[in-house]
Amino acid sequence: MSEAKEVIVAGCGASGMMAAIAAALSGARVTVLEGMERPGKKLLLTGNGRCNLTNLDPDLPVSYRSVDPEGAEISERILKRFSVEDTLDFFHDLGLYTANREQYVYPRTFQSAGVLALLLAKMRQLGVKLKYSQKITGIRREAEKGRWLVRTEGWTYDCDRLVLCCGSRAVPGTGSDGSGYELARSAGHSLTEILPALTALKGKNRKFLAAAAGVRCHSIVRLFGGRPEDGGGNLLCQDQGELQIGEEGISGIVVFQVSRFGSLELGRGKPVYAQLDFLPEFSEDELKRWLKERGDYWRDRDVSVETVLTGILPGKLAGALLREGGIRPGIPMGKLEERQAETLCLLVKKFVLPVSGARGFEQCQVCAGGIPLREVDGGTLESKICPGLYFAGEMLDVDGPCGGYNLQWAWSSGYVAGSFAAK
Repeated sequence: MSEAKEVIVAGCGASGMMAAIAAALSGARVTVLEGMERPGKKLLLTGNGRCNLTNLDPDLPVSYRSVDPEGAEISERILKRFSVEDTLDFFHDLGLYTANREQYVYPRTFQSAGVLALLLAKMRQLGVKLKYSQKITGIRREAEKGRWLVRTEGWTYDCDRLVLCCGSRAVPGTGSDGSGYELARSAGHSLTEILPALTALKGKNRKFLAAAAGVRCHSIVRLFGGRPEDGGGNLLCQDQGELQIGEEGISGIVVFQVSRFGSLELGRGKPVYAQLDFLPEFSEDELKRWLKERGDYWRDRDVSVETVLTGILPGKLAGALLREGGIRPGIPMGKLEERQAETLCLLVKKFVLPVSGARGFEQCQVCAGGIPLREVDGGTLESKICPGLYFAGEMLDVDGPCGGYNLQWAWSSGYVAGSFAAK
């Protein structure tokens, strides 16, 4: 029987813990080096502390994005090796009872702390060594011995296989500060551009944003590349859900879902604008008809347009849109002119907000970009450049939408990398 491999896992986040468990289950002697003073800081924040474990979306494998053309195929392969069903079986075996909210899967307690506690308990049961406050400062492979040297501020470790699970640049206060990318570069890997994804977008129309700040409403958000005055630009993506308006821009899950594409376009130096539909339930014609009917109903009554609009829109938003269209909010509903109604319909259904940027790494949930997937083996996640080096989680150029997709990638990639590192 061959001697058990010594595996070091860099990072004790979601993918790192899963990689350590998978490697130990495959017979390796595993040590986890975590740069922070305690593990799982980012995991504790996921889903606003509720920990959306995964997603039951039947099209989940094709929901992942990558700058690399090979990304979709490779991510799908990894997700098939350790699937959603495998993930649920794994956590159920640990004793975690789950609850579904439509296609979203959470721990029944809706507390991420319980997920972290069970993962750490499993690692201890398997004999995984956990070492905290061990910030890695350098890695080097001794080719003649086929081993890796892993240097921290206070010690140098050596191992047969090294799994980098250091995270991206999203929420650097949790330890995900981008330092893992430099370790990968020192081993000969390249990087696609790292940009914020799943984040809020900054807008240029500060007057409107200030007037509507605090509004939340169900909306469709469409992102376009280009300038609206140049013929409309090209549609980058769209989504529907709760929109939140702030003094500096727009946010909410619906914005998070499309923000990646805006970040990439802005990163290329190209203009981006958002087209906001504040009333998806109505077509433009239906809204015009509704306004005419309300005008007829209130014709002989001194009721303002702004008041009537509160029947279909938040009052603060209605006032801001009227002012944006140069329509006096206090004008009686029965005296709203046809041209004013058309202007109002256009603002409600196709409000244009030029985007000046995305919120930075401190506010984004994940990043777009990372280690190109063409530089790793698509079945094992081992480096094609340095034998014995593996990657998992956000370090790779894979990201998904909100809703448990990114945690599922952490579980799947961590399990695959850890398993093969031990073999």
